[in-house]
Amino acid sequence: MSLLLLLGDRSYSSWSMRIGLLVERFALPVPCRFGRLYTEDFRSLLAEFAPARTVPALRLPTGAVIAESLAIAEELAARFPAAGLWPADPDIRAVARSLAAEMHAGFAALREACPMNLRAAYRGVPVNEHVAADLARIELLWDWARAATGRPGPWLCGDYSVADAFFAPVAMRIAGYGLPVSAGARAYVDAHLADPAFRRWRAAGLAEGPDQDFYRCDFDRVPWPEPQTVNPS
Repeated sequence: MSLLLLLGDRSYSSWSMRIGLLVERFALPVPCRFGRLYTEDFRSLLAEFAPARTVPALRLPTGAVIAESLAIAEELAARFPAAGLWPADPDIRAVARSLAAEMHAGFAALREACPMNLRAAYRGVPVNEHVAADLARIELLWDWARAATGRPGPWLCGDYSVADAFFAPVAMRIAGYGLPVSAGARAYVDAHLADPAFRRWRAAGLAEGPDQDFYRCDFDRVPWPEPQTVNPS
């Protein structure tokens, strides 16, 4: 038995996207099964991956299942060390792990106010004080990572890593809801928008089926944004 990943809708499941992007971008030999959220079929599929209660979920060759995206990312990094999911330098790797851990645990206000939706973009979205505080913390972390690692390029810790995959849905929220950020943060968002792995992920999500009503918002719709500032390496 090989590894098997269970993921949700590409357009809506931000935690699925984090792990799915790692598989996509690093060409990991891990088959994925996708389920449509909020359906009986999905609940039945998730039951096959007990004791996981959410996606992503990873079934190991032994049949054991692990949940939680950070644990899954660590497991994939351990099983495919040559792929380089984490930075090789121990100090830079520590920065990347700190970023991923805070992303995994934080930014509840941004998540609640701006659910991930890769099928829609909006303008005129109000930003309350709690979302503004989350955005300020995110910008601080992104600036800190570049200063702490001293690595060039569009990504946070040099080459693309787990930290970038974990922040990809945040970047998509900033892009899709037109949230106000600094020029430096916008460049990082643009790096994700231009990333070939993300573009393949989004294109596949657009082909998965009709929109999910659960994620519908009443804000004014605009075309999905294109990157303006960088071309990622």
